[in-house]
Amino acid sequence: MSIWSRITDALAALRQGESLATVFDRLRSPPERSVAFTIAVIALSAKMAKADGLVTRAEVTAFREVFHIAPEDEQGAARVFNLARQDVAGFEDYAQTIARMFDDVSDTLCDLLEGLFHIAMADGTYHPAEDAFLTRVAEIFGLSDRRFRALRSRYVPEAEPDPYSVLGVEPDMPLDDIRRTWRALVRDSHPDRMIARGLPEEAVKMSEKRLVAINRAWEEISSSRPAA
Repeated sequence: MSIWSRITDALAALRQGESLATVFDRLRSPPERSVAFTIAVIALSAKMAKADGLVTRAEVTAFREVFHIAPEDEQGAARVFNLARQDVAGFEDYAQTIARMFDDVSDTLCDLLEGLFHIAMADGTYHPAEDAFLTRVAEIFGLSDRRFRALRSRYVPEAEPDPYSVLGVEPDMPLDDIRRTWRALVRDSHPDRMIARGLPEEAVKMSEKRLVAINRAWEEISSSRPAA
């Protein structure tokens, strides 16, 4: 059974009146977490699209880059998106339910937010409403301001990206401590670790862009500072 078939089953429960929290509660076991993760990204993407008022073709393409959708499953994916977009529940309700779902794996919440950044930046524009949306979602997820700024630095174009923000470290930290942080980030971005956190295999593609940014930041910092 494809992931989209399992998602469709979860949707059927939602249409029959079950709450998102109840459906997610049945998806807590590791084999089903990829279903929960996918639903979470679609649902919050739909709410984010509602926040800035439109869904661009680039954003749809970006979503396809994160999740490979076979032609026969496109209708199911569209149903998830539309259901979430039309649901009267606010995005904070969705985010709180998702935060509880992954409360024992905080890195998965960071992965999820990274997917939302990827989709938000697909059209090359970071809308103020998207920033407000993602900032609030990060707060609900319990992610630190430093971790959120690190994510934003990787995705939102700036005149000169700050390598320290990309790694989520402070400029006055000893180089050895920064090296340990960099190594931990590289380790956590390994595909095996990401799949173990419950991400669909397709979503692991996001780690490629993450690793490029992380390694570039470390090279810039290490080359500009003498070893301790």
